[in-house]
Parts: sequence; C-alpha cells; structure tokens
Amino acid sequence: MKDEILDEVRAIREAHAAAFDLDLDAIYADIKQREADHQARGARFVDPPAVPGLTRSPYRSIRFGHRPNEAPSAEPKRTE
Repeated sequence: MKDEILDEVRAIREAHAAAFDLDLDAIYADIKQREADHQARGARFVDPPAVPGLTRSPYRSIRFGHRPNEAPSAEPKRTE
C-alpha cells in the first residue's frame, strides 16, 4: 500500500539531507539550530524518557485517565 504522507515526508527528508551533501554533522547542527529558533519563539519540546518504556509525560494522566502517581484500580469505580 502506498502512503502519500510518508512519501512526502521522505521526499522532504531527502531534500534536506541533499542540501547538506548527506553530511550528518551538518544535518544535525541544522536541526538543533532550528529547534533553538523555535524555542526562542516560545515553542516547547518534550524530552524523551531517560529509560525507554518509562514515560513521565504530563499527558500521561490525560491518556490513561489517572494521575501518574496513582496506580490504576483493578475494580471499576462505583457511581452510586
């Protein structure tokens, strides 16, 4: 199956790499500079977890419906 979005993303990535003659150090420096520019304009980036698989994202409580420090209950809560 052909995915148009992935094709577009790959084309952009290849064009970006070609602009730096496939020099990984230059590509990395450009990406970090763009990140710094975005952060200077107020954008926020979420750091990856230190240990893969363990997330302490502020969005965790929204996604899973409980507070990060609160263990999910095996029994459903009663609303009486």
